Amino acid sequence: MGLTTAGLTLVLLGAFLSLRHFLLAQRRENELAVIGDFIRRDATPSVITNAEGRIVGGNPAAARQYDLQAHPTLAGALQGAFANPGAILYRLQTHAHGTGSAQEDVFTRSGHVQISVHEVTENAYVWRIEKIAERAGPKAVQESQLLPMIMVGRTDAILFMNDAARALAGGRIKGIDRLFTSLPVEPGTVTQITTPEGRRDVMVVEVPAGAGRRALYVLPPPAQSSVPTGTAHGWQAFQDLPVPLIKIAPDGTVQSFNRMAATLIGVALAKDVHLSHLMEGLGRSIGDWITDTLDSRVAQKSEFLRLRRTDMEAYVQVVLNRITEGGKSALIAVLHDATELKTLEAQFVQSQKMQAIGQLAGGVAHDFNNLLTAISGHCDLLLLRHDQSDPDYGDLVQINQNANRAASLVGQLLAFSRKQTLRLETIDMRDTLADLTHLLNRLVGEKITLTLSHDPMLKPVRADKRQLEQVLMNLVVNARDAMPAGGEIRITTEYVELAEPLERDRVTVPSGAYVAVRVSDDGAGISPDKLQKVFEPFYTTKRTGEGTGLGLSTAYGIVKQSSGYIFVDSVLGQGTTFVLYFPVYETKPPKPADPAVSRALAPAAHEDGVILLVEDEAPVRAFASRALRLRGYTVLEADSAETALKTLEDETLNIDVFVTDVIMPGMDGPSWVREALKHRPDVRVVFVSGYAEDSFGEEQTKIPNSVFLPKPFSLTDLTETVQSQLH
Repeated sequence: MGLTTAGLTLVLLGAFLSLRHFLLAQRRENELAVIGDFIRRDATPSVITNAEGRIVGGNPAAARQYDLQAHPTLAGALQGAFANPGAILYRLQTHAHGTGSAQEDVFTRSGHVQISVHEVTENAYVWRIEKIAERAGPKAVQESQLLPMIMVGRTDAILFMNDAARALAGGRIKGIDRLFTSLPVEPGTVTQITTPEGRRDVMVVEVPAGAGRRALYVLPPPAQSSVPTGTAHGWQAFQDLPVPLIKIAPDGTVQSFNRMAATLIGVALAKDVHLSHLMEGLGRSIGDWITDTLDSRVAQKSEFLRLRRTDMEAYVQVVLNRITEGGKSALIAVLHDATELKTLEAQFVQSQKMQAIGQLAGGVAHDFNNLLTAISGHCDLLLLRHDQSDPDYGDLVQINQNANRAASLVGQLLAFSRKQTLRLETIDMRDTLADLTHLLNRLVGEKITLTLSHDPMLKPVRADKRQLEQVLMNLVVNARDAMPAGGEIRITTEYVELAEPLERDRVTVPSGAYVAVRVSDDGAGISPDKLQKVFEPFYTTKRTGEGTGLGLSTAYGIVKQSSGYIFVDSVLGQGTTFVLYFPVYETKPPKPADPAVSRALAPAAHEDGVILLVEDEAPVRAFASRALRLRGYTVLEADSAETALKTLEDETLNIDVFVTDVIMPGMDGPSWVREALKHRPDVRVVFVSGYAEDSFGEEQTKIPNSVFLPKPFSLTDLTETVQSQLH
């Protein structure tokens, strides 16, 4: 009984599965029948295939155009229409299997077509092969038959040849090395090709076709006085060629041009306009260049010129080719848009210039800061012996102030090259702006209103407060100068969380929390062609004597060295906005101080201690020695590292602090200090240098109990630093 029941169950289950399979098959057939009835009325060639690519059905338009009866697969039916259809169909079907549909533009011998596919069932796909009317109109078809065109891939393999190219080469070929006698093919120049009738001179024009492909158009050589039979007459053959071409008379005036040239050069391009009115930057007169080309005194080489366009900055690469028409000479200029190339080149040159100026600034800073240290230091010593009633007091103050101005100029040079030493601290942007408000109001004057607005949720950032104030002052001064008739300057702070990286101006700001500072004005604005140069050193839009061109470049260097970002937006006649992004610095609450430790660290009632001062510059050494002795320290002097080590050979000598220059003839500061600390590990160190701290930052981190004091330093800076090391 049990076996009978099990057998009956299996029979019923098999019958159910068979019935289900039959119904599903019937349903698919009905669906395909409906789809077949639908595409039968479509004027666009449409084909139904299974998953293996075999043709299940198609409409009359596809049968007429691709002869579906003679080919069992769609790839076979399309074999005569364009090269390698199997790869294209496989790529589209794979994409459609995952997403439901796919489409792609394909260049065929009759023009551009769009192939689309839809997965209608698990084993059925509907294909539509539609011509793109705007790119494959009658005129384009006529020209594709007129001008030989070869589509070349990344590896110089020929992907497609139109009828004119096949006729020229004597059939279809697989690589351009079979056609051209010399490689690589130089666009815009005359080269030789191999044809069934022998070698011929032609001119090649190249058009990028995307995905690493190139369309090579083979044109009649410029030296020919006439074009081949069956082509359009004269220059009109090139009117719609997708390459900018200009026909130029011997005197340099434009005789004719095609549509692509008009699009590239702009409205200034017209007949009888001299070429020098359209472009510039050759380094000599364009008339001489044209004359030399006509007289065959120069080879056919490209020149990069700047277009005289007022709406944008654009560059072109120009190749001149001599032609003869009716016994008269003329020139054909083949143009290529080189704006992106020149922009990249300008960025590279700017990077090299910044690096060179940065190296120069570092060298100048070292020697100049030594001089400024001696000048301002001895001035401080004189001020200690003169009070305000002394007749010389005002002169000493002037010397001191001008020394500080010179030091700030060196700081600017180091700032935009990002080599200045920053003293980073945790700051609240609201407090910084509050402390700066009084000074900013004095800077802007009476005609301009300064408005500040703060985000109540603002968080702290880490930066050099003094340098950050310099950035804000530079931006406010620029905003003031942009509004000579008066206006309003708005400074706003905002807490910003970037969920995704912010990409603009070729810079990517990582996601995270930032404090954004905006400085906006209602001034004249900055033109688009100048906007990308505002952060360059010594570039200024102000008149001579009104600006050095270092303000914004200094701001840029300080912001970047503080791990921040700065951007500018401007519209002519409406104003300018500078936006600064600083990453939020998460602070940890400080631990409560131990009273015993606090008592141990309390400063002594009077200064005492032995200082070993090592400095190769005699004026700086003299000032530092006198300044420290005035504060009660015992100072031992050495003019080199070797002299310092010799002094330390006396084991009975007790030294509390080493004050040493970093860069000296012979052994440098960190080297001799490491040697000395082997026998005196408890001595603290103060490094001084006219170079930036990061030039030896790694060395300093390896030396315990060491601090850095940049030059130029004042008497107070030096004594307070030594005091902090002692206590």
